[in-house]
Amino acid sequence: MSPSAVTAMAALLLTGGAGFIGSHTLLVLLQAGHELVVLDNFANSSPIALDRVLELASPDAAGRLHRVEGDVRSAADLDRAFTAPAKPIAGVVHFAGLKAVRESVEQPLLYWDVNLGGTRALAEAMGRHHCDLVVFSSTATVYGEPQEFPLTEAMPTPPVHPYAQTKLAAEQMLASLVRSEGWRVASLRYFNPVGAHPSGRIGEDPSGIPNNLFPYITQVAAGRLEHLRVFGEDYPTRDGSGERDYIHVMDLAEAHVATLDHLMQQPGPTQITLNLGTGEARSVLEVVHAFEQATDIAIPYEVLPRRAGDVPKLEASPESAAKLLGWRASRSLEQMCRDGWAWQQANPNGYR
Repeated sequence: MSPSAVTAMAALLLTGGAGFIGSHTLLVLLQAGHELVVLDNFANSSPIALDRVLELASPDAAGRLHRVEGDVRSAADLDRAFTAPAKPIAGVVHFAGLKAVRESVEQPLLYWDVNLGGTRALAEAMGRHHCDLVVFSSTATVYGEPQEFPLTEAMPTPPVHPYAQTKLAAEQMLASLVRSEGWRVASLRYFNPVGAHPSGRIGEDPSGIPNNLFPYITQVAAGRLEHLRVFGEDYPTRDGSGERDYIHVMDLAEAHVATLDHLMQQPGPTQITLNLGTGEARSVLEVVHAFEQATDIAIPYEVLPRRAGDVPKLEASPESAAKLLGWRASRSLEQMCRDGWAWQQANPNGYR
């Protein structure tokens, strides 16, 4: 994706930029010509991801990437990140945070500290460094347990677990800065990012046993795990397993570039909230069978009771993003499976 005249060569900060979505977005932004600062504490990511991104980017990319190891809750670490490049930071993409539903139910205070406290610390640092533009990494789980689909951004947001609650609270905090300080803010509600860069060089590398479906499937296919655990077979869905709107991580990365371009062209206070999905929900078992067809590898699985905090179905209406940004997800479920498996095959132990 080529940069617009407005955003070309802007200096941007990516918190959590070595993570799954962060590293893919970093690559697209480097390829678009930006200067980037990555702030990451590598709690659930690896600095190797940044090395791989540079391998895939243009030859001059190394001179445009600044790495700051630190915590988004730390004022000192944030100040180091904002002063890393010679030019001022024009905008932030805020990925840093915790994202496991079950863990959030078990450790709610940790999630409030990292997800909301980290966003507050970032906002304070942005104020100190005269930066008023942020793209926030939110989640479709803010919609709680919806009964109508597809989900539009105007639908109610009664989140049912601490992960979603902290994300919605951070959205509201940032929206208040649009009103009080004239900021430009985009909250992007992700549905279910999967897949990997088609090179197989960067991808999802969760610590321990994965919480998300797709890396679990690929680790079973690679022999790292014995079988897949399917949580729930009695949901009111097509086959009883939970349904989600899976989106290729490269489509998601490109949506961030489009969002940044849009915000940077706004002359004054702006607050937008967008769903990022394909508009087509797939069940757990449908994804398993699609993976088997794409790879010719059988995925054994066992069915367990429903998992705390899970909802039967999530499916996006992507129309707002299409109208506002001119962006739509374009990659198929088969591509998600093929690219995700290419990453797992080439990196059987992730970045380790």
